[in-house]
Amino acid sequence: MDAIILAAGKGTRLRPHTETVPKPLLPVQGRPILDWIIGALPPVDRLVVVVNYLGEQIEEYLARQPHVKNWATVRQTEPRGTGDALMSCKGAVQSDRVMVLNGDDLIGRADLAHLAQVPMGILAHPVGTPKDYGILFRNPDGTLHHIEEKPEGLTPPQLANIGGYVFPRRVFDLTLPLSPRGEYEITDAVSQLAAAGGFHVVAADYWFPIGNVEQWSAAQTADVAPAK
Repeated sequence: MDAIILAAGKGTRLRPHTETVPKPLLPVQGRPILDWIIGALPPVDRLVVVVNYLGEQIEEYLARQPHVKNWATVRQTEPRGTGDALMSCKGAVQSDRVMVLNGDDLIGRADLAHLAQVPMGILAHPVGTPKDYGILFRNPDGTLHHIEEKPEGLTPPQLANIGGYVFPRRVFDLTLPLSPRGEYEITDAVSQLAAAGGFHVVAADYWFPIGNVEQWSAAQTADVAPAK
């Protein structure tokens, strides 16, 4: 299995801290966010990191990180969404399965190990404000039925998509539609694969998103041991 980390964003909600440092390299308790993510990965054959904004700094970090020796970067020259970032990695992925993660979330090492055990699947975590997330609806057998983005009126808690996926290699053969906001969404790839059945929903015990200054500040004193 290979791994892809999506690390091309500009981190606008973390400004001014991301004006000179890309968001994945912001420190959390003395380690770059990206180092936490790579360090929590299960054994992978190859790591591919999608870069754009201040990508040279990420490449410099990858050259000295101790976790995965076989790595490459793919430069998303004109960012057009997470689906486009995924598809840009087609030529760099070599294995028959690929784990895909966001470059700004801390997820438990054990949770990623559980995700690695399914042929294809998505990580889920309960949230108290469903209208702020993509919510996962399951079939009677626990597999994914569909994702609904930011639904209103649901009683919490609900299971949210937290940006961790395992895809079969055939994901790169899919054609993704352009979303209403003019981007290609990775969740459309999930939906197409789930429509054929067998797309597992894997519950995650630990998830710490770092999307804004408040979350980044809170991460400095949070219990991040599950991600070690």
